[in-house]
Amino acid sequence: MKKYSSKRSIQILAHLLQQYGISDIIVSPGSRNAPLAIHFSEIDSFNCYSIVDERSAAFVGMGMAMSEKKPVAVTCTSGSASVNYYPAITEAFYSNIPLLVLTADRPTDYVDIFDGQTIRQNNLFHQHSYGDFQLLEDGKENAEDINFDIIKKAIELCIEKQGPVHINIPLEEPLYELISELPTFPTVEKTIKQKEYEIPSNLIADWNTSQRIMILVGTKDHSPELENQLTQLVKNHTVVVLSEANSNLYHEKFFRHIDRYVFNFTEEDFKMYAPDLLITVGQNVVSKKVKQFLRKAKPKQHWHLDPVWQPDTYFALTEKMEVKPEVFFSKLLKFVNLEPKPYFNLWDVLRDKKDAKHEKFISSVDFSDFYFFNKTAQIVPENYNIHFSNSSAIRYAQLFDYGKRRIYCNRGTSGIDGSTSTAMGFAIKNSNPTLLITGDLSFFYDINGLWNQYIPPFVRIMIFNNGEGNIFKIIPGPGNANPNTLDEFIATKHHKNAEYLAKHFGFSYTRVDEEVTLDRVLENFFKPDVQPKVLEINTQALHNADIQKSYFNFLKEN
Repeated sequence: MKKYSSKRSIQILAHLLQQYGISDIIVSPGSRNAPLAIHFSEIDSFNCYSIVDERSAAFVGMGMAMSEKKPVAVTCTSGSASVNYYPAITEAFYSNIPLLVLTADRPTDYVDIFDGQTIRQNNLFHQHSYGDFQLLEDGKENAEDINFDIIKKAIELCIEKQGPVHINIPLEEPLYELISELPTFPTVEKTIKQKEYEIPSNLIADWNTSQRIMILVGTKDHSPELENQLTQLVKNHTVVVLSEANSNLYHEKFFRHIDRYVFNFTEEDFKMYAPDLLITVGQNVVSKKVKQFLRKAKPKQHWHLDPVWQPDTYFALTEKMEVKPEVFFSKLLKFVNLEPKPYFNLWDVLRDKKDAKHEKFISSVDFSDFYFFNKTAQIVPENYNIHFSNSSAIRYAQLFDYGKRRIYCNRGTSGIDGSTSTAMGFAIKNSNPTLLITGDLSFFYDINGLWNQYIPPFVRIMIFNNGEGNIFKIIPGPGNANPNTLDEFIATKHHKNAEYLAKHFGFSYTRVDEEVTLDRVLENFFKPDVQPKVLEINTQALHNADIQKSYFNFLKEN
């Protein structure tokens, strides 16, 4: 016999989640949230997942939401458990990933009296959520009607904004009082707002009079519609489209390796290659070099297309367009001229030159992190979703051609925390296999990402272990520090490997430290197996930073 929580607030919450089609719930252990765990796990339409570490759990939920493109709920007990959600919430906030955060709490009059596991949870995430809501305890006047309205508003906000929303739920004891039959609640009248958009005529005129139009696409889910629209714009060399690995756009006329082309721009180049109209799409841009270029270029106009965010990233924003890019371009294409522009050819000449230098360099590169990334771009099966950790991994990825493979990276806050957990959450809800390519620090930082009983056997993890945060040997600045300080406190040099961790969590494990073995192992790495797999590429004894620097120096040469 099924047993449900007697708490009316929990019954209403479950009913409304069902009404809005939110079915995936990540549950972390605890007593205060036991009514939620008991109730949700007994309802057939919910898929409940038990993840112990709240920090990891929130990233797992985020990965699921990325995969399914709909909200996922996470729930935990009171106290410090809720605070552990914060890294994932900030990432979801800046990446517009719908996460419904359900924190159980002690009764409101227990706060600040030094009762166990009791902190100030109301409005805990208010700076990085699209809404913070607090339910009433069941015993409060009109609690049922008020809670119904609060939960409805919170869920609709989560869907509308495609971002994190927090519901704090004070619960009085007894917590384990159960019932065997649920009450009936009314069907919900959904009131999610749909924005209409008409393109202003002055923008069409501005487009038609602009001679140097650039479209820069940052982090974005794959959109066949947008890809097709931008293809129409580049077909006749009308615009320059700059994209990144995690823009998930593919066309031979898109400029998909920005750092290859702009890394060595001079003041003169800033002027020569500057657009007069810049249109930006998507979230955070990985390339720091393109940010520097466009800030120096000072385009006359900058339009940003996004339903939620309107950042003035390049200090030139003139039009804030609260619209999906697909909607904007569908309107634009009806009115604008698609004539060839010399601006495209200017960039195309630059591309041909730098791409040829790139091919020449990789033909002779020795075993290293650089060699590894070039190899993976060639060998990863096309049906794999590839998740890159932050820092070195995603920067290396920008330099190579991953074709039409789907690329993901947590670029909202660009932190190394949660990369593994996010990828595992994504893998759980996706029918295609998932590959995580991660650096050693990112991997070891998020070890609990493997503490997850739901990881499917077709998950693959590649760790390039250079024995430190090698990014600090690559970027300018840290090299000015004393070498001992740099190694111990900034790059955090180490001699760890992942063998025992991988085996402990039920992964098969292989380690390689030279190219012949790597090439041989990769032949079988993606073949089906009963276990997920970890491949660790040991490059600790190599001068990885020097090889990458020599690559960019080689590109500079005429």
